[in-house]
Amino acid sequence: MQVTVLGIYGGYPYNGVPSSSYLVQAGDFNLLLDAGSGSLLALERVLDPLQLDAVLLTHYHHDHAADIGVLQYYWQLHQGTRKEPILPIYGHDRDPLNFASLTLQGVTEGRAYHDYAATKMGPLTLTFLETKHPVPAFAVRIEDQTGTVLVFTADTAYFNELVEFSQSADLLITDTNFAAAKTGRKWHMTSVEAATLAKNSNSKSLLLSHLPQQIPLAQILTEASEVYPGAMLAHPGQTYSLPKD
Repeated sequence: MQVTVLGIYGGYPYNGVPSSSYLVQAGDFNLLLDAGSGSLLALERVLDPLQLDAVLLTHYHHDHAADIGVLQYYWQLHQGTRKEPILPIYGHDRDPLNFASLTLQGVTEGRAYHDYAATKMGPLTLTFLETKHPVPAFAVRIEDQTGTVLVFTADTAYFNELVEFSQSADLLITDTNFAAAKTGRKWHMTSVEAATLAKNSNSKSLLLSHLPQQIPLAQILTEASEVYPGAMLAHPGQTYSLPKD
């Protein structure tokens, strides 16, 4: 399995870097995981969007789904060889209006996933866990045919069920939107909470993502590394091969 970071920020793009989005590849299967603002341009730098096999949205906040509409137009307006005649876009159906918008007749088709059943996509098996967020949102655990595991927390506050869900991940990508000093009600994890999740779940590597624009990223990394040495900041364009050699 291979993961390429397309966007790293929460909320909005910053300094030319998109918000949350990742390209997950296993063999010749190409999955776009979230499609934050600016992600289509980032995707075009590494893959012809017509070669996507599927798209998965963890929830419908704009910093994770803003480029779905323009991706649909890309597929509608571009002539070329589509890998799939109609692009499947997977999302939860707890928000009927946003789920309905995933279907553009003859171009894309919305498909529902649920947290009570696994979803198969090509060589990948995906399971889901509803997170702690103001809207329905789902962490996703992705396993390929070799047993390699990627876990993406999506947007969430820390809660204990994430530990079991993330157990022994080869790569854990965490929502890390706050510095350690953040107090009060939180809908995202702090640097220390993200690192604690990685440590307690025995994850083999940790990628801090959904990053803040107004907090020095070196601070976020330093705080996380005190709990989980070897923590990494997500960098746009960086590719990670799993499992690591």
